[in-house]
Amino acid sequence: MNLEEYFARIGYKGSTEKQDLETLTDIFQHHIRAVPFENLSIHCGEKITLELEHVYNKIVRRKRGGWCMENNQLLGWVLKGLGYDTGFLGAYVFNPHQNAYATLMTHLMVKVVIDGKVYIVDGGFGVSYQMWQPMELVSGKDQPQAPGVFRFTEKNGVWYLEKMRRKQYVPNQSFCNSDLLEKKECRKVYMFSLEPLTVEDFRFQNTYLQTSPESLFTKKSICTLQTTDGFRALIGWTLTETTYNYKENMDLVEFVTLEDEEVEKTLKEKFNITLEKKLVPINAKGSYTI
Repeated sequence: MNLEEYFARIGYKGSTEKQDLETLTDIFQHHIRAVPFENLSIHCGEKITLELEHVYNKIVRRKRGGWCMENNQLLGWVLKGLGYDTGFLGAYVFNPHQNAYATLMTHLMVKVVIDGKVYIVDGGFGVSYQMWQPMELVSGKDQPQAPGVFRFTEKNGVWYLEKMRRKQYVPNQSFCNSDLLEKKECRKVYMFSLEPLTVEDFRFQNTYLQTSPESLFTKKSICTLQTTDGFRALIGWTLTETTYNYKENMDLVEFVTLEDEEVEKTLKEKFNITLEKKLVPINAKGSYTI
């Protein structure tokens, strides 16, 4: 396990001499454009484990992606190795179908402190809720990024993340009422506290999310990757390609339904993923919107 191999994986050729916000942002953006947010192991009969060496081999050497506990754990290791002041936090993800936050803390993200300022670095959420830049932990401040306007608010020690998106243009009208398409312009994402955590605090959640029939991740096969101007996502057999702000205050959202034989080819061409075992796509109804 070494940083040079990781940087080759994400295509980063910049400097690592300064532990500043500019370097952090550059590394982070290379990561989210090279490493997919995906749960395909669950639907290939593979087990997702949280041992760092296993995560490293999967993402760096096998050129796969992972979910938050893999992506953000790897990011945390990289940043710590570079000399950043880092730690892990845990969040409760908002479920739009139940209009409530989850009761189980399932989301791991990275906290980074630079010159006394706290930033949230989250490379493991995917689709349109994936931040493109580290977010300063300030309550009530709009933080515009390419995906939309993100904002933290704090109440009684609990922090909340929400995102405002642009209008959406969907050329394929048959998908206008898809349950994958987020209808609200302002969406709650997750809530969290600043209690420091370790990967050990996510062992149960890691098992639960890949085994429980109630888990979103057993109901949907998901692979999503950020691009230079938007993101693409393969959910079951549905391929989505979104272009941010393709015209004034409007995102272009293109949907297409794939045939079985097109799925693995699409994973290779659009996400640079080659699976070792056969994928069984699934897209049961659930609380996953783009």
